[in-house]
Amino acid sequence: MSHPWSLGPFVRPEGANPVLEPRSSTDFFCPMRKQSVKWEEGDVFNPAAVATGEKIVVLYRAEDKSGVGIGKRTSRIGYAESTDGLSFSRSSVPVLYPCDDAFKEIDWPGGCEDPRVAMTEEGQYVMLYTSWNRKKPRLSVATSWDLKHWTKHGLAFLKAYDGRFADMPSKSASILTKVKDGRLVIDKVDGKYFMYWGEYAVHAAVSENLVDWYPVLDENRQLKKLALPRKGYFDSQMTECGPPAVRTKHGIVLLYNGKNERGIKGDTLYHAGAYCGGQLLFDKADPCKVVGRLNKPFFVPEASFEKSGQYADGTVFIEGLAYYKRKLYLYYGCADSRVGVAVCADIENIF
Repeated sequence: MSHPWSLGPFVRPEGANPVLEPRSSTDFFCPMRKQSVKWEEGDVFNPAAVATGEKIVVLYRAEDKSGVGIGKRTSRIGYAESTDGLSFSRSSVPVLYPCDDAFKEIDWPGGCEDPRVAMTEEGQYVMLYTSWNRKKPRLSVATSWDLKHWTKHGLAFLKAYDGRFADMPSKSASILTKVKDGRLVIDKVDGKYFMYWGEYAVHAAVSENLVDWYPVLDENRQLKKLALPRKGYFDSQMTECGPPAVRTKHGIVLLYNGKNERGIKGDTLYHAGAYCGGQLLFDKADPCKVVGRLNKPFFVPEASFEKSGQYADGTVFIEGLAYYKRKLYLYYGCADSRVGVAVCADIENIF
């Protein structure tokens, strides 16, 4: 059941999905492997999205076929653009990938995964993505002025608290944004940038420069937990942050991915292991205070390609949110194999 504060409804445009699928026609000379690879022939999924000018750009995770099993291949970030949000033209080469640079220790051999992208008021783009060296997944930062040429900055938490969290596994960062002058841009809280992150709990972090992030700690100097999985609900196993959080007139809305536990630990209305979309509402003045939460998912796997793919338990993994021509376009990974879109046209009571 939705609430007056929640975003939606999000409707899948008829006949449009999936909007991106794997393809074997594109080759890329991999500086890590020192050979040409078909970098997106395995699966394409878990996309970031941003509206810029008269187009939507989707930056999607693409896997080659270098291994078998989830997490066993190499991921690179591909570029696609669209004027209607549904039909895309794609670059033949990735725009972010593991290469022979200062970050190979964290990016090799698994690559760069699951991007989220947001834009500053000045037009700079900030990407938080997962560096996967097949030992620990860790949040990394990259910036760009054109969405095609990216500068890597390394681990998001490297400098925080004398490196205390540098080696900690971390994923899924959702920077706080707001609508200003018809654009979705990065917002601040008390003069600092703010983001939600995490998969087994929703955590927070702040930054003064969008590159170096400091996790928010509780009174015991441990990671502050803002929201946790709930027994008996669709998010009983994970509460993994989704696309950039959005400030609305009701507060701050965070879309997240809830993973369902098996059996009575989860919600038996949904498939065991499935990822469904949830929403949290945080206080206007205190972004760490939860004031609302949907008890049922607003977005669930329905189509065959959302329930059969690399992740067979079913996934609509929400990760990209674009504000374009007074509509919200939500881009998501379909069973870790394709990219889909759903559109919210009812935004009059949101912003």
